[in-house]
Amino acid sequence: MHSDLNNMAADFHQALLTGYERLAAWSAVLDRINVFPVADGDTGRNLMITLAPLRNVSDQGPEKTGHQILFAARGNSGNIAARFVNDLLAANGLKALYQCAQTGAQNARSAISRPRAGTMLTVIDAFAEAIAALPDPKNPQSGLKTVTDAMQTEVDSSTGQIRELSAAKVVDAGALGMFVFLEGFFTDFCGQDRPFLPIHEIFAGRLKIDPEYAAAAENGFCVDAVVEVNENSGTQDPAAAQDHDSLTVFHTGGYAKIHLHTADRSAARKQLGQMGRIVSWNEDNMAEQAAAFRLPAAAAPVHLVTDAAGSISRHLAGRLGITLLESYVTVGDRCIPETCMDPEELYQAMRRAVRASTSQASDFERHQHYARLLSQHDRVLYLCVGSIYTGNYQTAMDWKAANDMDDRFFVIDTGAASGRLAAIAAATARYAAGVQSANQVIAFARNIVERCGEYIFLDELKYLAAGGRMSKTGAFFGDMLHMKPVISPLSHGAEKVGIVRNAEAQIKFAEQQLQQDLNHAPHPLLLLEYSDNRQWVAGPVKERIAGLFPEAEILLQPMSMTSGVHIGPGAWAVAWCCDNPRKHDPQEPLHVHES
Repeated sequence: MHSDLNNMAADFHQALLTGYERLAAWSAVLDRINVFPVADGDTGRNLMITLAPLRNVSDQGPEKTGHQILFAARGNSGNIAARFVNDLLAANGLKALYQCAQTGAQNARSAISRPRAGTMLTVIDAFAEAIAALPDPKNPQSGLKTVTDAMQTEVDSSTGQIRELSAAKVVDAGALGMFVFLEGFFTDFCGQDRPFLPIHEIFAGRLKIDPEYAAAAENGFCVDAVVEVNENSGTQDPAAAQDHDSLTVFHTGGYAKIHLHTADRSAARKQLGQMGRIVSWNEDNMAEQAAAFRLPAAAAPVHLVTDAAGSISRHLAGRLGITLLESYVTVGDRCIPETCMDPEELYQAMRRAVRASTSQASDFERHQHYARLLSQHDRVLYLCVGSIYTGNYQTAMDWKAANDMDDRFFVIDTGAASGRLAAIAAATARYAAGVQSANQVIAFARNIVERCGEYIFLDELKYLAAGGRMSKTGAFFGDMLHMKPVISPLSHGAEKVGIVRNAEAQIKFAEQQLQQDLNHAPHPLLLLEYSDNRQWVAGPVKERIAGLFPEAEILLQPMSMTSGVHIGPGAWAVAWCCDNPRKHDPQEPLHVHES
């Protein structure tokens, strides 16, 4: 009996993970249709950050996972989902699912001050009601279609229930996100072999914002904070709570998790500080997010995809029309999607000797991404991180062989990682925006791989040793002697290409190597990557490089978190690409040969 209970718990945890990985694959779509309650394009991101602890539920158990989800919750959607999923975790099997779903639905609704019909709340309610009404509670498989149909109806009707959605001609992003999560969870939980529902067909025509839609300007900040409450503050909500929008407060174990929108973040922080010690603080500038959301992505004859292990931010990827495939970063016991990780938080933790590591998305999650992309685009080009670094290339090729009968999914093993991969992707996206042929884009990408490079400058060797990439003894003596290696990620692996003693020598090394590499490149693309030293890289480093290459376009980007975990704080890098289509003279032919 005990073994049966353990198996049931494992199956339940796997079903929750399936729901999360389905959600992750659709998160970019949720961001693109996120017009309510604020048109700032972050619903998918917030749900991924919030529910990422589900990746570790089998190892750390439902109680700890639920606690992490509640405290990780971001944005309106994340805080609502956190309350619901925290109760859902307590079911831990079939018998209690029905009651936990109803309790979770009630708590999710209480998490927001002004509940609205047509949002994720309505989908959660529909799920709980359909579960409770199943004709045979011992046989949930028989009610799978009933449950999913009930949720689908609510997502369907969201467009007509909220003015902003009707104007944009889309379904509600939060409602769709919860539908995708719960459909994935319940289908797996029922043990059904049926394919997941075709989202692009069910909600055809309402997964892309109407070009005529004009989102209202937004101001203020979206704040998520955790406060260790003082004993004499009791469990009262923040002072002057009525001055904040979207306020939710959840108390547990001496802590308060607060979400709010405020025009004055300094005043809000002061108010929360009156409750006790602020343990964590995350804020989003809604004006900046809304402005970026209103900018259309570049159009191209083939949709570009690359790995987040390249040093290209979510913002830049969105502007270039590139989809990023996530890896995950674990800091201490907290798991976060790579592109959602705050660099400052990572590097501060590493300096405090908190263990950090990276992990790949599962094959299932990656397969869901491929399927979703092909359901929305005629052709997809995946610029894959080098096969020497991960198994992503083989995973993609295996999936293509089994599923891409029409040959619409193209995969290139770039042999690159970090900034070199970002340079390849950025140059290809720029080129794609100016041509009409997918074959031209693919040919350009294949050629540009050999015309891009990168130099990564390490500050301390101990982080390589912590990740098992060199001996601790070697790292100790290297740091003692102030040795700062320079490495370059190549197709056969990361190669040490030099060693210097200080920051000035690093810049001189970069200058000398770039002069050789870019000798015949009139308008190169340069990518400067920073870890926790943005001010220095954006200042002295950029000034020196720009002075040497006045015709170059220089992009400043955070180093990929995958790289950052392995090489540590204080590191920086410069990646380069000889051909920069944005600066290209139309009369001068690019290095492109179609096969």
